[in-house]
Amino acid sequence: MKACGACYRLYADEGGFCPVDGTRLDPAAEVTPPSNPADPRVGATLCNGRYRVFRVVADGGMGRVYQAFDLAQQRTVALKILHPEVATDGIAVERFKREFELSSSLGHEHIVEVYAFERTEDQSYALVMEYLEGEELRTLLKREKTIPPARVVRMISQIALGLEPPHRRHIVHRDLKPDNIFLVGSREGDRVKILDFGSVRDNSQGAKKLTVMGTTIGSPFYMAPEQAQGLEALDHRADVWSVAAIAYESLTGTVPFRGTTGPAILLAILTKEPTPPSEAGAALRVPATLDPVMEEALAKNPEIRLPTVGALADRLGAAYGLTGDHREWAKVPLGEIENRIRNGLPGAIEARSASIGPAQNLGAMDAAFAAASPGAAVAAAPSPSGAPFSEDLVMGVPSGPPRWLVPVVALVAVIIGMVIAVVATRG
Repeated sequence: MKACGACYRLYADEGGFCPVDGTRLDPAAEVTPPSNPADPRVGATLCNGRYRVFRVVADGGMGRVYQAFDLAQQRTVALKILHPEVATDGIAVERFKREFELSSSLGHEHIVEVYAFERTEDQSYALVMEYLEGEELRTLLKREKTIPPARVVRMISQIALGLEPPHRRHIVHRDLKPDNIFLVGSREGDRVKILDFGSVRDNSQGAKKLTVMGTTIGSPFYMAPEQAQGLEALDHRADVWSVAAIAYESLTGTVPFRGTTGPAILLAILTKEPTPPSEAGAALRVPATLDPVMEEALAKNPEIRLPTVGALADRLGAAYGLTGDHREWAKVPLGEIENRIRNGLPGAIEARSASIGPAQNLGAMDAAFAAASPGAAVAAAPSPSGAPFSEDLVMGVPSGPPRWLVPVVALVAVIIGMVIAVVATRG
């Protein structure tokens, strides 16, 4: 490994100069990062002299992520370390340890690799993980707003492959959102890594249950209805819903259910239907072939929802005129997928138009039904600024109990009552 003596980033041996500041790179063993009075871990060697900490990568309310040099393995690693005060919380430590146990046992190319769970000299705990160069999907969406269809299809296909092992073991990730999808760049396109298995629901027989009120779940935008209600029957289909919400946002530039507060978002998820993506993304020319896919993937009843993330990826690709399946698309170079979509999408649109016949204007009927719905008076309004509700997780580090958790608990009875009222009205 080599290191930059200016920014203290670590690079592979073949590097000559730091791409960030142009400084000549030296062997990592010869570079000593300066001590930081504000953070004594920086410049120190932790975990019995094994990991030399070079710099802070990200920070959150629960912990901090560092880039470090593994002196034993001669490789760069990420150390995700709980803040000392959090390390005294038994539930937080158990969640941390469970993330290590599950991630290390899954061993998949599209799941971040976790090497070890360590006790630190300052009486905290660290997850030692592979260090990834790239960015979270959330960062990309904040910058670009939307992602081209070919890139989305390839990304969702890789997510589907990564979720197969945990779902096969009846493990639900339960916190899938753009913050936990990491994109590593390559010549062929993104290489997806799924982050943070600390909030999982393990439905396997004999699994230890760890459900504690106050555990950070993250943004409510990507919660399936059954998760929002805290239903015991929650299974892998909740992850299908979350991945569909991620795909919807990536293609249209907006989440399927909006609101300015957590309770408003959850109420919308439970009582409203999402705008068809072809309408939400009309300015982006999102095709109507995507509408039935999202209708099934975001179905409130998991029994009629698309059954797997793989099925969602297959339907998504087909909506853009692709032939084959997600196992192929996950590995096909991005440029080739773009060409396939360019050639196949017109036929997919023509086939859908022929199957549904002349378009009917049902807007007035929809508006009348929405006005009559008991949930209409309290429906979630979009944020005045257009920005999504603030996230509760940074670089895979939870920032503490979300601000919306207490009002959600207070309003749960009201929400369930609203759902019952809507069902009774529609029945």
